[in-house]
Amino acid sequence: MAATPYPAPISNRFAQLDWTHIEAQLWAFGYVHIPAVLTPSECDGLVQLYPDASYFRSRIDMARYRYGIGEYQYFDAPLPQIVQELRMDAYPPLAAIANRWQEALGLAEHYPANLRSFLAQCRAHGQTKPTPLLLRYEADGYNCLHQDLYGEIAFPLQMACFLSQPERDYTGGAFLLVEQRPRAQSRGEALTPGQGDIMIFTTRYRPVAGKRGYYRVTMRHGVSRILSGSRYTLGIIFHDAS
Repeated sequence: MAATPYPAPISNRFAQLDWTHIEAQLWAFGYVHIPAVLTPSECDGLVQLYPDASYFRSRIDMARYRYGIGEYQYFDAPLPQIVQELRMDAYPPLAAIANRWQEALGLAEHYPANLRSFLAQCRAHGQTKPTPLLLRYEADGYNCLHQDLYGEIAFPLQMACFLSQPERDYTGGAFLLVEQRPRAQSRGEALTPGQGDIMIFTTRYRPVAGKRGYYRVTMRHGVSRILSGSRYTLGIIFHDAS
């Protein structure tokens, strides 16, 4: 039996992505689907963390707050190594894209080139709690359309890492994105990424070219109803919470 190859470091995997294509998709649609970034064993390892409360700072029952049906837990510091690597290594290329969005929209705020400096800005505004989280849904679970904003400072892009395999671990449970277009009806997308895939998407709005320059289009995300099984997702949010 051939030995299983050791997976490449997260930094190498991000370096090998086609960032020109990723940026084009983000400008055009506000999201991009990147297949097979994480290995099945990495996904399974993250799922296995869920029952161990020592990794987490808080647990949220979504039904209690009318967010949907399901639950999620925010990781405590220090983050598990793979979660920290995903957050740190994805941030620099996304910060470059975010700054081009800022310029297009005529906004003065500039995002630092590395995550450490950005988190220092969060701390200066009283946002000190880590926001990466694990989400779990069982049959009939869902997540209402929302935005992940936790304070004055918010990074305009975030990631969802899909840890469960559709049609094997669960059915239903599409990842939803809804774009609220000014003076027009909203446009929706329903996507079902595979295990190990990553979705990068806008946290709150994306720039869209109009006749008088760029304007903001608000987007929200959620999860449709799970029909059967269990669905786990790792959320990577770059700003911390107050």
